[in-house]
Amino acid sequence: MKRNNMKSIIAALAVAFGAIGTAQAAAPIVIVNANAPGVGFNDTTPADPIGGNTGTTLGEQRLIAFTHAANIWGAQLDSTVPIRIQASFEPLNCTANSATLGSAGTLQVFSDFPGAPKAGTWYPGALANKLSGVDQDPDTPDIRARFNSRLGLFNDCLPGSPFYLGLDGNHGSGTDLVAVLLHEIGHGLGFQSFSDEETGEYYLGTPSIWDHFMIDNKTNKNWTEMTPAERVANAVSGDGMSWSGPEVTSYVPEVLGAMGVVNISGPTAGTTAGNYQFGEASFGAVIGSSTVTGQLMPVVDQTTGKGLACDPLSATNAKAVRGNIALVDRGTCSFVIKAANVQAAGAIGMIVVDNAPGDPAGMSGDNPEVTIPSVRITQAGGEALRARLAYRTRTQSGIVATFKGDNSKLAGADSQKRILMYTPTTFQPGSSVSHYTTAARPNQLMEPSINSDLTHEVTPPKDLTLPLLHDIGW
Repeated sequence: MKRNNMKSIIAALAVAFGAIGTAQAAAPIVIVNANAPGVGFNDTTPADPIGGNTGTTLGEQRLIAFTHAANIWGAQLDSTVPIRIQASFEPLNCTANSATLGSAGTLQVFSDFPGAPKAGTWYPGALANKLSGVDQDPDTPDIRARFNSRLGLFNDCLPGSPFYLGLDGNHGSGTDLVAVLLHEIGHGLGFQSFSDEETGEYYLGTPSIWDHFMIDNKTNKNWTEMTPAERVANAVSGDGMSWSGPEVTSYVPEVLGAMGVVNISGPTAGTTAGNYQFGEASFGAVIGSSTVTGQLMPVVDQTTGKGLACDPLSATNAKAVRGNIALVDRGTCSFVIKAANVQAAGAIGMIVVDNAPGDPAGMSGDNPEVTIPSVRITQAGGEALRARLAYRTRTQSGIVATFKGDNSKLAGADSQKRILMYTPTTFQPGSSVSHYTTAARPNQLMEPSINSDLTHEVTPPKDLTLPLLHDIGW
């Protein structure tokens, strides 16, 4: 048996901990409290019960939500060895525009233990325990999980989007804590790569079970067959990596819907014509649920030259977008506010131009009154469109935007109907490779962002997380 600590994670374990208890489930999950008195799970700030969470303090509600998420996972897993999760709420990164919701991962990896399905292969600690039937290291928890104690408590931290501590999913504009917990526990159970995606090198020279199922969908070579340079290229390939596990692949047609398409055409489109890569909004109509076509018209702020659409549109802008697709800029206010404003002005759809290079991610938010479809495109694509739109009149642009569905393809799958992994062309540490693609429809739990339309399900026909864990050995 060979064992190694994941030092980049375990180095943070400086806080003394004590067991909270065991979540009641098929696979027992023990939650280990890493918080000091008065903070995190021990925070005594009074709280009113909400959404089935009966706790009367902030700390108690956090623990109840964590136990609820642990029970959801425990009911789906099969292990005679308790899964120990060392958890805490801590003040993590938080600004007015972004926040770290949480992080989690295995504390140790093991290879060549009794019962290991593949020799010379790393397995995360909890999975190694399950496969061997023995706790490989009884003195060390299997998973380390941290969550942001600042979210919603300070004005500089995502105003209007605090953690929703209810158990019923009715989070409104808040961030559903149970969904975040399910996502992070999923990482700790093994939904993560141990190889270095930036160098292509295996962890301590040994591939992980994850590497056996990541495949270049252009060459059909998996990561255990590639050179380090090939792995690096595949990790930033955009849509070049798929998951080849048999159980996930068998469920893809049942879970994923038709692929949405955003197309630009028209007599003045010129070189901007064609299909665009996009990130879809979690609010409004789903791209492809119906065909939406209109002239592409920019929202223009006469003072800044941008089109932020953070306030009700001026008469001139409203006339331009009425019955058309509005082109707006990212920034200053939330995506859902922009959509509500252009919809109120009569727009039938919205395209948001990103404000930084890179592949476009999805757009979070929740407003049931917003019904128009909305997408986010790259900064480069948006700038090219704005340059062409300089020739528009007040009511005509000659550039046509169409949102439609392609029933011959699945959203987030390759040509062999294998789900794509998240490999943006600009590498994103902590997100690239270890998540499903943001192109999946419906949104999946293990995408790099927590989308507001997620349920608390981890199984088909809603979600493909449990099938992947089955592929790696659970």
